[in-house]
Amino acid sequence: MLIGLTRRILGAHKGSVFAIVALQLVQTTASLLLPTLNAAIIDNGIVRGNVPEILRLGSWMAAIAGVQVVAAIGAGYLGAVTAMELGRKLREELFVKVQSLSSQEIGAFGAASLVTRATNDVAQVQNLVVLVFTMLIAAPAIFIGGIVLAVHQDIALSGIVVAVIPVLAVIMVLIVRRLIPLYRQGQELIDRIGRVLREQIIGASVIRGFVRQAHEIRRFEGANKELTRNNLSSALLVAGMMPLIMLVVNLSSVGVVWFGGHRIQSGEMRLGALTAFIAYILQILIAIMMAMYVVMTAPRAAACAERIQAVLDTEPAITDGPAGAAPAGNTVEFRNVSFAYPGAEVPVLDGVSFTALPGTVTAVIGATGSGKSTLLNLLPRFLDATAGTISIGGSEVRGLSLATLRSLIAFVPQHSYLFSGTLAENLRMAAPAATDEELWQVLGNAQAGAFVRRLPQGLQAPVTEGGTNFSGGQRQRLCIARALLRRSAVYVFDDSFSALDYGTDTRLRQAMAPLLHSATVLIVAERVATIEDAGLILVLEDGRFVAQGTHQQLMESSPSYQEIAASQLVLEETP
Repeated sequence: MLIGLTRRILGAHKGSVFAIVALQLVQTTASLLLPTLNAAIIDNGIVRGNVPEILRLGSWMAAIAGVQVVAAIGAGYLGAVTAMELGRKLREELFVKVQSLSSQEIGAFGAASLVTRATNDVAQVQNLVVLVFTMLIAAPAIFIGGIVLAVHQDIALSGIVVAVIPVLAVIMVLIVRRLIPLYRQGQELIDRIGRVLREQIIGASVIRGFVRQAHEIRRFEGANKELTRNNLSSALLVAGMMPLIMLVVNLSSVGVVWFGGHRIQSGEMRLGALTAFIAYILQILIAIMMAMYVVMTAPRAAACAERIQAVLDTEPAITDGPAGAAPAGNTVEFRNVSFAYPGAEVPVLDGVSFTALPGTVTAVIGATGSGKSTLLNLLPRFLDATAGTISIGGSEVRGLSLATLRSLIAFVPQHSYLFSGTLAENLRMAAPAATDEELWQVLGNAQAGAFVRRLPQGLQAPVTEGGTNFSGGQRQRLCIARALLRRSAVYVFDDSFSALDYGTDTRLRQAMAPLLHSATVLIVAERVATIEDAGLILVLEDGRFVAQGTHQQLMESSPSYQEIAASQLVLEETP
């Protein structure tokens, strides 16, 4: 897929690619002509004292050098633009792909790794493309042209070139063979250090609370030292390559001067031809060095490309359904629904069935780990049931497009999350065209209006990433307000009232009741007080419903519900 994407991008910039090749050939031709002209100046001008010839040929050299500079700048600019476009498109494709993946697939890669792949890895591939456009096209032309023109100057000295090339090839192969695994390991270590750093930043309060700063510093130092050792190993190989190449270049230059001097002394070679030959052999060796630099960069880019390819080739487990009209009703029905994570021995949900009717609050309660959040995540297809069917308004959710399905549902997740920006921008994620009056209305219903009005900038108050500049209760109310703005057929609240005090919880539910009177409402809660007014309460235990009914019915008939209530309600409410 990555190769196909690259071809498609380069195909869209076919004109630029052709222009780059043409400019590189012009630059190469100019570079190869200069030593020949220099030899002519020496033999026909300087040796003979012919000043007009020197000026004439010198003018040609200056003009050709100017063309070479212009061609090099043009090729470099077009190459950089094309490579940047490739990088932009790769990042876009990665972002779109990640958006289509389920939480399981994202978890398999890891958030830190996905960020690294979309930034560092793409940059490495982008850098290789720049080098290919600026070096790899010119290097073969200079190499072949240099050999032909060097042989034209003197066949006998060309044996030095034949002897040098295999030596450089051996050096290149040995270094690249060692660099490939080092670069691949290096990208994995970058992932690891990013993961450790991310965990330590997000979990800073936990680390401080348990006084684990020293342990975490040692853990980060371990990851940092491994990455440093890896980078040093690859850097030493790269650094060692240049002295080896320069040693070969200098020895070959000494050999050319030594044998060329003897040939000039014997009259078998002209002085200008020797200078031209030295220039050509240097150009040949520089072309080899350019190719080696590209080849040396290629292993890291190849390792990065493999990681990008792994993401792009991942087929989303949750596939889009056919486009079609939204269902007429909003009754939610689960029929014998089961769900198990891949490789798990025991399913999280097993044979769950219930019906949530419009105008009725259906609540799910149970112990931690009983599968409540998993149950709600199946409705908008954040996860897909492994057995059974789920329908809205009589339409099976797999038969609806994801856009249609999720437009029917206003979902408030268990972990309240706000995006960096302003309060108004966060709320308008649910309804981009909403007016300020509508925003204030839903904030009031969500019991968030008072504290937002106290903010100096009101609706334009800044929000940090994750909403960390607000308390847990404030974030929950803002997320609830965002969902209320959606005006959906189905509302899903996944333990969205847990950070609220009892008074705020009660006032919020009372304010929501008129707004949601015709909607289907599903609530997951840990607290009995939040759901005691629900029309139907489902008690979930180990992935199965063990009881259902109203609060009063369950208090009389369900030991599991009684046990939950006994730990929360006052003694007078406990049977």
